[in-house]
Amino acid sequence: MSQATQQTPSRGKSPLRYIVMAVIAGVIACTGYFAFGGQQRVPDATFTLLSGQKISTSADLKGKVYLVNFWATSCETCMKEMPEMINTYNRFKGRGLEFVAVAMSYDAPMYVTNYAQTRNLPFKVAMDDGSVAKQFGNVQLTPTTFVIDKNGKILKRYVGEPTFAELDALLDKALNAA
Repeated sequence: MSQATQQTPSRGKSPLRYIVMAVIAGVIACTGYFAFGGQQRVPDATFTLLSGQKISTSADLKGKVYLVNFWATSCETCMKEMPEMINTYNRFKGRGLEFVAVAMSYDAPMYVTNYAQTRNLPFKVAMDDGSVAKQFGNVQLTPTTFVIDKNGKILKRYVGEPTFAELDALLDKALNAA
């Protein structure tokens, strides 16, 4: 057998395997970008508030700057950030900020209602049946907060507690935009 046709023992992964893995990683990264980062448009979603009232992103919130905060009463970080979310809303509501706190589908409605009433949450509180979380990119981690501008563009997605100075600056800029 000639040297050209003789197979040498593999010393690890072949270069082709690295190329295939790189291509797969690239596809996953692109999919993630277009699903989350590249989407940049708020989905057409309808929230069911604790009162039973329904509000939608395409009608009721169109043309407004707003936050959508996915949270749960069982989430320690959500409970920790909620007073600052209230402060943020109170600072910006006079300038037109809207806020929808969306309780996750696994949260007991009586816990959500009790929390909203005892803490006097000043913004809209909605219960999700799972469909809204799916529309917003299959949100599973709480808290997850979206900042949406007047044109329906998602300016930022925070997973975990936001840096409130950064959030304030982002809201200030969005509310000042023509």
